[in-house]
Amino acid sequence: MIPTFAFYLFATIVVASGVMTIASRNPVHSVLWLILAFFNSAGLMLIVGAEFIAMLLVIVYVGAVAVLFLFVVMMLDVDFAALRAGFARYLPFGTLLALVLLTEIVFAVAAWNASGVATAAKAAPVNQNVPNIEALGTVLYTRYLYIFEGAGLVLLVAMIGAIVLTHRTRRDVRPQNVSLQNQRRPKDAVRMVDQPVGEGVKL
Repeated sequence: MIPTFAFYLFATIVVASGVMTIASRNPVHSVLWLILAFFNSAGLMLIVGAEFIAMLLVIVYVGAVAVLFLFVVMMLDVDFAALRAGFARYLPFGTLLALVLLTEIVFAVAAWNASGVATAAKAAPVNQNVPNIEALGTVLYTRYLYIFEGAGLVLLVAMIGAIVLTHRTRRDVRPQNVSLQNQRRPKDAVRMVDQPVGEGVKL
């Protein structure tokens, strides 16, 4: 009874948080609703026994990604009115895409239920004596090793691309000359003056 109540509670909050993330006018509030959705998604993962994924949601997504979103939204001067101007123009396409995704989900659930196999038999076999992290690592580094390495390669390329774009040559920015900074001595930057009392400072 308690797991069922917790599931419906977390699921309801996740759906409501997702709706509020999209519907909020203030982008800071949208990020806060997103953080709430991540926390409740972690609760759902705990219910099904995936504690490792729950910790990833809290540590990686809430502790890094969502906080980064929040800092970017608060620090950048983004014209959100201009971003929302095209909402009505893309609304028909977004509605069509949502209907297509909903149709695919309905067909997938119908095919799952029409297979005639018990729900427990459809699920992947789980050894209760193996911890969740160990089982996930075994599958990740054996069956899905090449896919995991491919994902790491994509992230590496994205990181290199971000660094290249950040360090591109710009004429409106004064570059840093480390060699000149290291050659500078205190006598070149500080001037000791014995200033008499009652007289102004001569620059």
